[in-house]
Amino acid sequence: MEKMPKELLQGTLDLLILKTLSTAQLHGWDISKRIALVSNDRLSLKQGSLYPALHRLEGRGWIEAEWGVSEAGRSAKFYRITSAGRQQLETEKAHWASFAAAMTSVLSMEESA
Repeated sequence: MEKMPKELLQGTLDLLILKTLSTAQLHGWDISKRIALVSNDRLSLKQGSLYPALHRLEGRGWIEAEWGVSEAGRSAKFYRITSAGRQQLETEKAHWASFAAAMTSVLSMEESA
């Protein structure tokens, strides 16, 4: 399998996190693991990117967190999407679909001989 570029498009990280949290309340490590699993290891989030993004999303009111205990018995901060976050997720999904359609159009142009 060909490797994906390591850099995500701007805004993609927020979309990945919001979508992942729309499926379940998770702690940071599980968010990262779930994205890697669902993307067949083509996408991986570094801790140095994930936790600042979680903090930023929490500051915007798109997610909220509370302390709990993980399956491993460790104290962990669990995140869940808010109703404002679900609205933002729909907005981000529409932007992504529009971007993907635009890229598909450009990449489908006929090449000259």
